[in-house]
Amino acid sequence: MRLDRYLAKSRIVDLQSTEFSGALDELLRLCPLKPEDGFVPDEILESLIEREQTMTTCLDNGVALPHIRIPMKRPYIFAVGRCPLGVDYEGLEEYKDVRLIFLLLASDKEKSYLNVLASLARVLQDPLQVDALVESPDLKSFRDRLLVSMGGPLARGGSRITKFNRLIFKEAEKIAKGADCNSVMILGDTFEERVDMKDHFHGFKKILVAPSMTAASQDSKSVDAIIPTRSFGRQRLSSLRSAILIGLTRGVLKYNDRICCVGGLPKSNRLDSVVVVDLEREFQSVFTRQGDILPPSVKPEVLERVLAIALELAVEGREGKPVGSLFVVGDTENVKPFTKPLVLNPFYGYKEEDRNILNPFMDETIKEFSSIDGGFLIREDGVIESAGTYIHAPDHHYELPSGLGTRHSAGAAISLATECIAVVVSSSSGQVTLFRRGKMLPLIEKASDLS
Repeated sequence: MRLDRYLAKSRIVDLQSTEFSGALDELLRLCPLKPEDGFVPDEILESLIEREQTMTTCLDNGVALPHIRIPMKRPYIFAVGRCPLGVDYEGLEEYKDVRLIFLLLASDKEKSYLNVLASLARVLQDPLQVDALVESPDLKSFRDRLLVSMGGPLARGGSRITKFNRLIFKEAEKIAKGADCNSVMILGDTFEERVDMKDHFHGFKKILVAPSMTAASQDSKSVDAIIPTRSFGRQRLSSLRSAILIGLTRGVLKYNDRICCVGGLPKSNRLDSVVVVDLEREFQSVFTRQGDILPPSVKPEVLERVLAIALELAVEGREGKPVGSLFVVGDTENVKPFTKPLVLNPFYGYKEEDRNILNPFMDETIKEFSSIDGGFLIREDGVIESAGTYIHAPDHHYELPSGLGTRHSAGAAISLATECIAVVVSSSSGQVTLFRRGKMLPLIEKASDLS
């Protein structure tokens, strides 16, 4: 998603105020909100502060993302302020670590609001990127880097392809032609800088798997599609299966495609692996056609967020300890008869917008509640119905490898009994497994993390 279209350089500033409320006021004054159109900045500021008192907008990496929906004709207005020394707000320590404040104003009629909010959070959750923005030597550099981070065009000289990588590209092109591939997928996490493919893979659909918007910022003719997904661990092609799954749900890839995948160790800047994947053979044990992948009405971005949180839980755990969890997505009305609460539902009574998994401020809440026994029940549109939910689906016939526990059994059973999709994080191995119609698809296996 190109977010730079909503950014104007005049609304990217170095803040003067050291108070959070004062910083918000500075940013609001930059926004094109005319009093004659019925906008009162003081009232908007009051609503922003009131929201902050209810739920903090700090992202835990030196960024605050205050946001509000108001009746306006523009879909979105962004304003960004840099505050290298942090800000003060009611004496709370987390605000003293804030170095960037990204203000989002959205029209109350915009349906993609949570998607934009989630996209912004993904861009701003990279600590290296935040450091680069804050440490920009002057305001012009800060503005240019931020626009690039939001998906804007890169400055010249941002790409370096070594002789060795060029050789791998050349040989991969031969392999792709010989294997009758129709697409080429580049694992962008191999590189710390951009990946320029405009001189390679002519005649193929070029797909870039990018962990951030900065890595995804390309010459418009360089790639045909971008799939945003992070890699986990240090194994080669670690994000490949997740990227393929997301590509299928988005329609970027087709079930009968054959793709040539090129990558290497994350951040190594050195390609060393070429793999040809026949999607039909790879996924035939779980899906038999394109329409089988997602349950009816489940949004692809909802499954993407569930996978991202599950993968983070698998790798990071909580407080250094492994955490197992179960996420059941879709067909909630038919799933509910097979559930019962183990604890009082922690999401009961909250607005749907505030308990939607697409809301980036839900990430830590979900991870915290993952330690509760039971699973998460998530609606097709991403709204979390409950946590700490016991799943007792009928004992249909399904096959599981030995050594898997009750979460896997529950995930397999409920995905067979209803039109849902289940994602399980193993507390012992860190493996992340997706279940659809009783069939399992491992996404990562922490124990096999190879360097």
